[in-house]
Amino acid sequence: MTAPTAPAPAVPTVPAVRGLSDRAGAELEVPAPAVAPSEALGGVASLREGAVPELAVPVPVLVHPVLAGPAGPEAARQRAVDELGLVDTPPEDRFDRVTQLARRLFGVQIAAVTLIDHDRQWFKSCTGADVTEADRSTAFCSVTITQSRALVIRDTREDARFRENPLVTGDPGIRFYAGYPLEAHGERVGTLCLLDSRPREFSAAEEELLRDLAFWVQKELTVTQELDRAAEVQRGLLPKRLVSLPGFDVAGGCAPARAVGGDFFDWYPVGEGAAFTLADVMGKGVGAAIIAATVRAVLRSGSRLADIGDVLAVAAATLEEDLDEAASFVTLFHARLDMDSGLLRYVDAGHGLSIVVRAGGGVERLTSLDPPLGFELDAPWQEQSVTLGYGDTLVSVSDGVLDLFDGSLAALAEVAAFVRSVEARAGSSFAQAIVDELMRLAAGGAAADDVTALVVHRIDRRARSAG
Repeated sequence: MTAPTAPAPAVPTVPAVRGLSDRAGAELEVPAPAVAPSEALGGVASLREGAVPELAVPVPVLVHPVLAGPAGPEAARQRAVDELGLVDTPPEDRFDRVTQLARRLFGVQIAAVTLIDHDRQWFKSCTGADVTEADRSTAFCSVTITQSRALVIRDTREDARFRENPLVTGDPGIRFYAGYPLEAHGERVGTLCLLDSRPREFSAAEEELLRDLAFWVQKELTVTQELDRAAEVQRGLLPKRLVSLPGFDVAGGCAPARAVGGDFFDWYPVGEGAAFTLADVMGKGVGAAIIAATVRAVLRSGSRLADIGDVLAVAAATLEEDLDEAASFVTLFHARLDMDSGLLRYVDAGHGLSIVVRAGGGVERLTSLDPPLGFELDAPWQEQSVTLGYGDTLVSVSDGVLDLFDGSLAALAEVAAFVRSVEARAGSSFAQAIVDELMRLAAGGAAADDVTALVVHRIDRRARSAG
């Protein structure tokens, strides 16, 4: 190998390991060393064999700055990718719309939203090619995320950094590339990029348009982060421990859909029994989750009031301004159970999705004409009551549970039949078995909304004694 005649720079700027597109020289002002990429790679091979390579590039340049190890900036960047929770997830219309539009606007063969994940490039959306991931070592986008502006390669064969990249010399024969970095959690996590097999010009106006579309994708990434925070709030609303209620079997579960909303269930001790709540806030995201958290706190603070209708009235007054500003409302079922008598006093605020499955075979739906919280009606919320006999089961669900069946109110009859089928094969924790089965159905992806359920079963002591 013949050493280049030009002197090597004091500080190397072009790593030559794992493919030409790994180089970060695009953002640095120091010129790249005058050595062909193929020669640099040959030098690496010679070095591994123990020979002294005739390279003007010092050995440290062989370690790519973003692939050097888990510590430092790359670790923070990878955490940001992981926190998005998008890698290895199915395609989504919100990203596909952007890539489809970009492909039409720029007249290119491929437009994609990519995330740089460990040693691979993962495609969250790709219009114009059937690809889900590629090796990071040859990814143009791996270079794009090293800078804060667009990377535009008008003709890859005329660019010393990329002319010998296998994606240029082989399939798919990339001749044009333009990518804009995407940020999340303060880190560059991926790109919105354009690719074509023909070289082309790319004007300043087109670069600005690419940036605007990239900002659109970033907003969608922000939505993802907000939904993650909403999910954290939603999980925080769920009771941390079982309520002590001798003679009763209690369980609850919530399986949030992709668009996290304000569903929650709750229980806590009150007097000689316990209070139970299942609520559904209209809306999705952080706003709905925050309103749900407020509803939960207000209802808990009302435990000192004897009449449950008064508790709802206080909650409505407290939440009136917030619900009005959010143009939202809350449906809920709130009840108190006396564990000695089995008397269940409740208020149903526009929810209507609670049933009592009787041990004798009947089913009683707990309904009322009372409005949801957030409706400007003067009518008070009326307390009603029902008694849970031995072997009876109270089931209160969100509308997402109905979607697991036929999606209509008639599905409550199917829920009752479902409860009986679980009872026939359940062990000692009958309530938990019902919830587990519903969550399993939800995990199958049948529901478009949050699936939330609360089950209170009065243990039939007579049957247990007879057994």
